[in-house]
Amino acid sequence: MLTRLREGTPDAAVDGRRVRVSGLSHSYGELRTIGQIDLEVEPGEVIGIVGPSGCGKTTLLELLAGLRPPDTGAISVGGHSDPAARLDACAYMPQRDLLLPWLSAVDNAALALRMAGASKSEARAKAGGYFERLGLSGFEATRPGELSGGMRQRVAFLRTVMAGRPVLLLDEPFASLDAITRAEMQSWLAGVLGPDRHTVVLVTHDVEEALYLSDRVLVLTARPATVADRIEIGGPRAADRAAAVTSPEFARLKERALRSLIEGAR
Repeated sequence: MLTRLREGTPDAAVDGRRVRVSGLSHSYGELRTIGQIDLEVEPGEVIGIVGPSGCGKTTLLELLAGLRPPDTGAISVGGHSDPAARLDACAYMPQRDLLLPWLSAVDNAALALRMAGASKSEARAKAGGYFERLGLSGFEATRPGELSGGMRQRVAFLRTVMAGRPVLLLDEPFASLDAITRAEMQSWLAGVLGPDRHTVVLVTHDVEEALYLSDRVLVLTARPATVADRIEIGGPRAADRAAAVTSPEFARLKERALRSLIEGAR
């Protein structure tokens, strides 16, 4: 069994982090992207979404955040079904980091705080307090163009967290990184997710990444997407990524996920 760092399910009082989806479908005109999806994400849970390219994974995140209307079905985030209220509850990190090149790393990370009305010094102090923990200490004044890909992703993730929303929607956060940096970032994110207790919906095309970072993984079929498989990971997340992804249990889950992907793509 995999050994995770995450603790048990948080207190039920923090229902503001629960996500519910029932009978969800979506189309772009005549192009049907999502067939029907039912999903419930518990407070503090990390759920991974994998599926064939073009099956609607990014669209699903946009629907959850209230950025697009569904054709049918109900979506609730923290008990709110209104799109504006869902958007207020979600922090969305798109595939590209979208850091502002004229701002320093700390000012990029603090952008959401500044937009919420915090002073520059207050926002910098709050965001800067996370830099050591995220391996960014000493780079507060550095511009995005001088940061490595992994560092840029950390700044973008911190900016997402600084928005102060209970639900994080992460869309392929490490897709643009090389294999070694990606593995390092997965280990880093695994450590970050444990203590922060956000509810997280993680979209990725990397099955190994989904299985390592998530409590559950949903495998979607080809467009129009439905759920081909729901994989419970179980146990705490391993601090040692290399040991986790080479374990017999992990190999079994990976084979199951890949089989479901292949069958769902037909």
